[in-house]
Amino acid sequence: MTLFNMTDGPIRTSVSGRVLEVTIDRPKANAIDAATSRIMGDVFSAFRDDNNLRSAILTSTGDRFFCPGWDLKAAADGESADADYGLGGFGGLQELPNLGKPVVCAVNGLAYGGGFEIMIACDIIIAADHATFALPEIRSGVIADAATIKLPRRIPYHVAMEMLLTGRSFDTDEAKHWGIINEIVAADALMTRAREVAEKLAGGPPLVYAAIKEVLERVHHLNDKEALALLNRRGLPTISKLYASEDQLEGAKAFAEKRDPVWKGK
Repeated sequence: MTLFNMTDGPIRTSVSGRVLEVTIDRPKANAIDAATSRIMGDVFSAFRDDNNLRSAILTSTGDRFFCPGWDLKAAADGESADADYGLGGFGGLQELPNLGKPVVCAVNGLAYGGGFEIMIACDIIIAADHATFALPEIRSGVIADAATIKLPRRIPYHVAMEMLLTGRSFDTDEAKHWGIINEIVAADALMTRAREVAEKLAGGPPLVYAAIKEVLERVHHLNDKEALALLNRRGLPTISKLYASEDQLEGAKAFAEKRDPVWKGK
């Protein structure tokens, strides 16, 4: 059994065409301990490095919990908050370097704490209409570290602060209003829609995806003029690779010939 066809254990995986599906399966709530996090890091790093895979879906089993974050039972048994969560940090995605491929998150229920942070580490988020969200760490006397960094950059500052300072829960309508999630669907349509999106992404230009993701990661601290200058001088590896690639030429030819491009990723 490889990392891409795990059928039991805390993480299940499968491949359909060029799409990898990753499912958290830790009853009752799909909470993540350090061992599970390390498996997720191994899976997503293997996905990153496999040229045959173009997009991924992250979801969980059941219809009540996507993920409430860190497994507090593991904590009660002595696992420390700064345990070894493996390559990619907690949940395998948040700190994984050079992940230049799109990841779709299919949120099938409650996404709290670290589960919320894993969710927003994905690129496109589709939520079942009954899903709920919160950053309740403040009630336990700790900080929602990744969300404290990321959320005020993505939604209005005062809204992010209110969520972080109160730890309150909110529903899909509010999450959609603030742009935290992309779509709300009925629960029984969640995976169908996630697979539609992932399949569409899998047919897109992989070098362009990688360039977009690196640009977003690398230029947020620059002003517009500095950021554009960096791109124009091909100052990022993915930009340099893209504009010297067969795919860039293929895109231009396909446009001129009024046909669909055939992307090779090189």
